[in-house]
Amino acid sequence: MRDTKTMTEGAILAAIVTILLLLTLYVPLINTIIMWALPLPFVVFTFRRGLKAGTVLLLVSSFLGFILGGGVLAIIPAIMFGTAGMVIGEIHRRGLSGFAVLLGASLAYIVHILLLFVGMTLLVGQSPMQLAADLTRDQMELVERTLGGMGQMNTEMLDEALDTLLYLAPVAIVFSGILLAIITVLLSYFVLKRLGHDVKKLPPFRHWAFPKSFLWYYLVVLIVALIGVEEGTVMFTVVQNLMMLLGFVLTIQGFAFIFFYCHHKKVSIALPIIIVVASFILLPIIEIIRIVGIIDLGFDLRKRIAGQDNRS
Repeated sequence: MRDTKTMTEGAILAAIVTILLLLTLYVPLINTIIMWALPLPFVVFTFRRGLKAGTVLLLVSSFLGFILGGGVLAIIPAIMFGTAGMVIGEIHRRGLSGFAVLLGASLAYIVHILLLFVGMTLLVGQSPMQLAADLTRDQMELVERTLGGMGQMNTEMLDEALDTLLYLAPVAIVFSGILLAIITVLLSYFVLKRLGHDVKKLPPFRHWAFPKSFLWYYLVVLIVALIGVEEGTVMFTVVQNLMMLLGFVLTIQGFAFIFFYCHHKKVSIALPIIIVVASFILLPIIEIIRIVGIIDLGFDLRKRIAGQDNRS
């Protein structure tokens, strides 16, 4: 009886995934919205039936998407979003923390994005970021020829920025994977709760904190960057990416502390939200937030503030 119910549920979900795949491929206006629904059937089925059942759903839906007109293009999103959904469902099924779910989903997406990046590079013989940079340069040269010398300074600045961005492909892959994971995890939690399942959610943002070792990594990379590394070398690429990634981590730590402090002092949540928005408008604020994150991580500010109140 249980096997019959599993097969019936799997068949229904396979049909849903196939429809979502075809809509994602052939309906331009809504495909970016439908795309976010692709992992959800895999989350639900893996959570209820296990990893083996989720794998069968992935194989069946990929095959159906392939033969019903999607071809190879249907297999790529099926595997990418399907495996991420299976990872989320399995980690929830094991009762692990919300952070474990986010970490697992992030790793799944990062691996797939990396494979896509490598595959595209091998296929066209050039990095996708290099192609995008060349296209941007071509467009800027066209604008400069049209406007004469009016945009020369901006073009030179953009050209330098593009040269720097070419080194940041690894960190771009990581950021993309984390962003995809956050959205998928939040949607998955909402769907599982609506279906009556008891799953653990991400802790409130004010409680987010990274291991103190990240601070030492940042300091080491910062010292190496200050000493200087020859541009164009592998070490230069590594340092640039680590600086970006670890700086982002410390900025998140700083934002989390601000949310904690405002909540602790019973200040309206509007204030930290305004600070976040303002930091993306006035970039120097980001540097201040990062310093706050460094201090919080190095001196355990949140524990000290909470401990002082407990003693009083």
